[in-house]
Amino acid sequence: MSKSISGFSKLSKSKKIDWIVDTYFSNNKNAKHILKQYWNSDDKLQQLHDEFIENTITNYYLPLGVAPNFLINNKLYTIPMAIEESSVVAAASKAAKFWMDRGGFKAEVLSTTKIGQVHFMFQGSFESLKNFFSTIKPKLIEDAKPITKNMEKRGGGIIDIELRDKSHNIEGYYQLHATFETLDAMGANFINSCLEQFAKTFKEEALVFKDFSESEKQIDVVMSILSNYVPECLVRAEVSCPVTDLTENDNMDADEFARKFVQAVNIAEAEPYRAVTHNKGIMNGIDAVVLATGNDFRAVEAGVHAYASKKGKYSSLTHASINDGVFKFWIEIPLALGTVGGLTSLHPLVKLALELLHKPTAKELMQIVAVAGLAQNFAALRSLTTTGIQEGHMKMHLMNILNQFEATNKEKELLVNHFKTHTVTHSAVVEAIEKIRA
Repeated sequence: MSKSISGFSKLSKSKKIDWIVDTYFSNNKNAKHILKQYWNSDDKLQQLHDEFIENTITNYYLPLGVAPNFLINNKLYTIPMAIEESSVVAAASKAAKFWMDRGGFKAEVLSTTKIGQVHFMFQGSFESLKNFFSTIKPKLIEDAKPITKNMEKRGGGIIDIELRDKSHNIEGYYQLHATFETLDAMGANFINSCLEQFAKTFKEEALVFKDFSESEKQIDVVMSILSNYVPECLVRAEVSCPVTDLTENDNMDADEFARKFVQAVNIAEAEPYRAVTHNKGIMNGIDAVVLATGNDFRAVEAGVHAYASKKGKYSSLTHASINDGVFKFWIEIPLALGTVGGLTSLHPLVKLALELLHKPTAKELMQIVAVAGLAQNFAALRSLTTTGIQEGHMKMHLMNILNQFEATNKEKELLVNHFKTHTVTHSAVVEAIEKIRA
């Protein structure tokens, strides 16, 4: 039975595990062994992992794979991908090879502005507030100089601060809406530190502003926080080729494939139920690279899906067209990424992943990640509009099913050969295993 505990965070890792096992796994004799077998044998490396978060009891591994043959802006990449889902890496690799022979991917960063806001309540005249903001704005920037000086030396910093009236949404609600350039850093800590300094200066100066009434001087700052919605931190990636080059498929000719492919994208643009699954496939590629390079995939997910709804309806992140015999497929997506700071300088595998990508700048990483998402979507739509999604996916999933049944190496060899010419379904695999074992 579950029970509460005081001082859990102060226990050693071994004592934490003892309590977890005694409380939740009294009938599972393997629980402690399972937790400990994922500890790293290198004590220094294990301590590094333990200190990433709080109350660490073990490590949780994901496979790290690579997808080669990505030609991006005429430069060849092998892209690292951390993900547990079957067929994602294979699909990305196949799409990369397909487009490498057709000129590769083109990518460009359209903008890199990031957003942070000070949310506050003000009971008084908006004209008075505007007058105060105009007066105080230079001091807001000046008081943040100790925070921004190093970023400014590298060419980044505060771009602008605006006063925004949100009182039509919530009575008395206003914002300091700030824009930032953070260069190769994702910049969350930098932005939040600036915002908290803005809030401090804003409140202090309000108390002595001569044109405020006594009630107007009491500005109530609710919170100061960056936004993970970054519609002005935007990257575009695309592929194109003559329709006649869309070969390599025995099920239909190039013209029919191009037509059905564009129709499939149009459906995802028009139908939210389809768009969610369509975009999930894109995020298979994006999240895998974001995670492998030590970036925050949760922030990326939240911002991307908000962007997919920017017109008031959830829609496709990718688009496709056929004009004058030329097929074009592209994505525009917001990505706030970093290649310095955070895990990028701490996690050994993240360091290797970035080295594998030729030590990219943040802008270059934005391009690589966008391309990974576009490639993943191309692979999915090519399967959906030709053979169907299950044929390739289930063949990649075959090994997972065999491992569930603890198949021996000999059984795996026999069954992999068998399913080269048979359709993979869970029931078909079970039947084949039982036949071998009988």
